[in-house]
Amino acid sequence: MHRDLKPENILLEANKAFDQIKIIDFGTGLVYDPSNSAKLSEKLGTPYYIAPEVLGESYGAKCDIWGCGIIAYVVMSGRPPFNGKDDDEIMRAVQKGKFDFNH
Repeated sequence: MHRDLKPENILLEANKAFDQIKIIDFGTGLVYDPSNSAKLSEKLGTPYYIAPEVLGESYGAKCDIWGCGIIAYVVMSGRPPFNGKDDDEIMRAVQKGKFDFNH
């Protein structure tokens, strides 16, 4: 589990035809064990990309799927789906889960 997926942690290898994508910065990462059903409670990550389950301090590997979805939204729209004036406001918007794709 990476636990902090965001565009800054995705690299394309130079001189390649987009077939060499590299994920970097595993400082918050953990080895995923599918036989262990225990939930994690450590609240960490980047506010724009953090999953609501992480904010609720009860999450598993699917927090990385959330990060992928947010990255896809940003790529398609040019802006994050949840925004605010500061980190706390962004995280409250993530918890509410309301966004629009009109842009």
